[in-house]
Amino acid sequence: MNETPRVTSRQPPRERTQPSAAGMIAIIIWVLFASLGFVLAAGSVAAFSSLASNLDAPTDLAKLGFQEESIIYDRTGTVELARFGATTRSVVTFADIPPIAIDAQTAIEDKTFWDNSGFDPLAIISAGIDSLRGRARGASTITQQLVRQRLLPPDLVQDPSRQAERKLKEIIQSIRLTEAFPGIEGKKQIITAYLNQNYYGNQAYGIKAAAQVYFGVTDLHKLTLAQAAILAGLPKSPSSYDLVQNAVEECSNNISPDPDTGDCPDGKPTKLVVPKPSDIVQRRNQILDLLEQGRTPLSGTTYSQADFEAAKNEEVVLAPQTTPQWLAPHFVWAVQKELATKLCGEGVPTCDVLASGGLRITSTLDAKIQAIAEKWVKAAAIVPNAANPDLEAKKIGFKNGAEAWMKNLRGRQIRNGALVALDYQTGELIAYVGSANYYSTKSTAKFQAKFDVVGSGYRQPGSAFKPFNYLTAIDDRKLRASTLLMDASTDFGGGYSPADADNLERGPVRVRTALQFSLNIPSVKTMQINGTDRVFARAQEFGMQFKTQTTQAGLSLALGVQEVRPVDLVTAYGTLANGGTYIGHTTILSIKNTSGQDVVTIEPPAGAKVASPQAAYIVTDILAGNTNPKINPFWGKFEIDNSKGQRRPATLKTGTNNDAKDLNAYGFIAPPTANGRSAGEHALAVGAWNGNSDNSVVSPNRPVFSIDVTTFVWQGFMAEATRTWAINDFKQPDGLVTAKIDPFTGLQPTPGDKPIDEIFIKGTEPTTSIPANTCGAAVLDNKDASYESAHANWLKADLDWIKRAERGPGVAGGPNRDRTAYFYNGSFNPFGRSWGPLVSGHGCSAPSPTTTCIPGPTPDAGGVVPSILLPTPDPSAPGGGVITVICPTPSPSASPSEAPSAPPSEPPQPTKTPPGKPTPPPTPPPTPEPSAPPSAAPAAS
Repeated sequence: MNETPRVTSRQPPRERTQPSAAGMIAIIIWVLFASLGFVLAAGSVAAFSSLASNLDAPTDLAKLGFQEESIIYDRTGTVELARFGATTRSVVTFADIPPIAIDAQTAIEDKTFWDNSGFDPLAIISAGIDSLRGRARGASTITQQLVRQRLLPPDLVQDPSRQAERKLKEIIQSIRLTEAFPGIEGKKQIITAYLNQNYYGNQAYGIKAAAQVYFGVTDLHKLTLAQAAILAGLPKSPSSYDLVQNAVEECSNNISPDPDTGDCPDGKPTKLVVPKPSDIVQRRNQILDLLEQGRTPLSGTTYSQADFEAAKNEEVVLAPQTTPQWLAPHFVWAVQKELATKLCGEGVPTCDVLASGGLRITSTLDAKIQAIAEKWVKAAAIVPNAANPDLEAKKIGFKNGAEAWMKNLRGRQIRNGALVALDYQTGELIAYVGSANYYSTKSTAKFQAKFDVVGSGYRQPGSAFKPFNYLTAIDDRKLRASTLLMDASTDFGGGYSPADADNLERGPVRVRTALQFSLNIPSVKTMQINGTDRVFARAQEFGMQFKTQTTQAGLSLALGVQEVRPVDLVTAYGTLANGGTYIGHTTILSIKNTSGQDVVTIEPPAGAKVASPQAAYIVTDILAGNTNPKINPFWGKFEIDNSKGQRRPATLKTGTNNDAKDLNAYGFIAPPTANGRSAGEHALAVGAWNGNSDNSVVSPNRPVFSIDVTTFVWQGFMAEATRTWAINDFKQPDGLVTAKIDPFTGLQPTPGDKPIDEIFIKGTEPTTSIPANTCGAAVLDNKDASYESAHANWLKADLDWIKRAERGPGVAGGPNRDRTAYFYNGSFNPFGRSWGPLVSGHGCSAPSPTTTCIPGPTPDAGGVVPSILLPTPDPSAPGGGVITVICPTPSPSASPSEAPSAPPSEPPQPTKTPPGKPTPPPTPPPTPEPSAPPSAAPAAS
């Protein structure tokens, strides 16, 4: 049915006698402190009086409505980003609200609303049990939510350290409010105040404003069943569920969109639709299911099963929107969300101090750097899809039109992009682009212009997750940057055998080169050494917030399949850049009233040390090689140069997920000096993303990787934003030492090696070398060199690889039929075309037997030399055994003092091919590195 008719509502449940407030507190304390028994219960009345003494009167519900505008400025306090809160909400009465809208709200938020005394003890206990099981959820009733917004001291709600006190006082105040508004009539007043108070997103306060903003409905009784249900779902998370931010533009009147772009033909009518897979539509359907199951105390049997099923299939079409012209609009929404948290408390979308307006917010945004960020995001997402790429590129600031990499993306169906820049020493968000063009006149499934990917989009980081896997191992002293890991395709169980992106197997690689060149197999081995749960927990300590509280990814977590928001991933990179100290992120520097007084004091974050500065520096040093062409000629082409053409030290890690849906590039520069910071420089950590808003595959017919797209965005932004800044290098902390190592085993070099330098946490540097004459699989038995022999499946794959490698590079085999290769490939071999001591004839020579001689027998009288049986050499003997030969007869002219012409030879040492100079080829082909090849486990959904 299209509209909910006016009906005579079924009456709420009959009134029940409510316990007194003092009596209810006994129940509360019993619930919260049951282990203390009846002793505390006896003192409950006194406890109630003490806790309630400084609370506002429950009848003191302030008048709703904004008094004046609030203004958000950039970090200088001079550039205005946005104004909000000037409109007055429309307050409605209970009679103005259709029964189904109230039923929908109580069905999802508080099924016992009409019966409870302001709180639900059973719901609290159930939520507590779920929290212990790792499924944290709320248990607040509608009355508690209203109390939290209107009737608790702001400082109590805002202080996370007083959470237990806040919860207890919230329950007490809820009981008092229920007593102050008794019976069914009182419940009507409470639910009406709640629906008038709620924030619904998109600057809509109160249910009537929400109905008008989203659906153009001014009479709430004209809301459809589906519309009433979706409005009931919004208050839980108005910023994430905001209907406009989740909407896309679709063709009207059955007009088909362009099959390639998804756009409607120019000049044809369109409509704004929230896609069915969206979280908010799924929440609407959950509410409809609850209503269908009988949670309809007011609307009763007004709606049939067919009505509910039809409502679940109803398209969510929004009214035409008038968009305020804000600067950095995605960032403005993020500021408003954090503003609510700071003023109203965690998870509370609005409160008196916020609703009354008159705030002057100085944000962390650098307006000049924001403009640069928007330019580079559009370069990858807008320019290639424009009718005239050159013209579009010039329009956004590229004087010479579209660059070659932009034109190469034409037709690749990459429709969106995002970028976030963080000052990792302060936690301040400097630039924030949630999607490529917020004010685009077109918004499709692939390009949801108003959706904030940075703060609300959970995306797979791909190989951009790898540094934190290795950081965990190095910090836990399980691995060193020099540890040998065999890059040989391995069956890790269940048919999971990941491959490297180019389907090559390089054999012996060290942690440094494995991370620097983004090899998949060593990363999975590192995950197995660490343990999945350990890495998942550590990632959260570094700053990542995942879509799920647990991981089912298994070892494929090593390849970045766990979804994380870009703002949280860049925060984790900030933790790495900040020497292992977690700062977090913020959008707000100060909040003042119109008189210039602080509304709330914002203290600089103290930071929490979550990794050692030594381990953080080692990983930083590894990643810094990725912007140095002399170390990594492939990713090194994305070096950051200043205005004088000088290279700026910077880390870089790219990531492409398994299905090429998410293209990522993350990295950071060294922090500025005090003088540099005074001049406007920042300690930048930057993350960039490209893909499609609906998570569809990009370029399905011609594979594309982050190195083709997002890395150009990252490099372009970073270079332009820092072009005039002083160049600083990363500073090595105390507690590290540099030692010489063999480039293949990672141990001390042996005679004949050409050693290289490596950095170690003091006390972990290698103290042994591979024994002389050790070749092949025997190297892997050395516990100081690697973990390989400790895992039977690893060793099995290694032995197969060694057998193939003895035949040279290019020999296919293993579970993926991948080919043997020297590091890195045929054109870049910094340690020579060799596998060191791992493969005989390709860096390791088997020891030659010792040769000795014995005097030959004396000829008889007839000159005949008697035959003699020489001993057979034993190859298994130390050094390869001894070959015995007849000593040559001295020349008659030789002096008796001369040595024989063929003296016994010394056994030769095993030879290793000396490493070549790491000179990159003139134009090395880029080698993409998706985080998980086709043989890897599928990405987590």
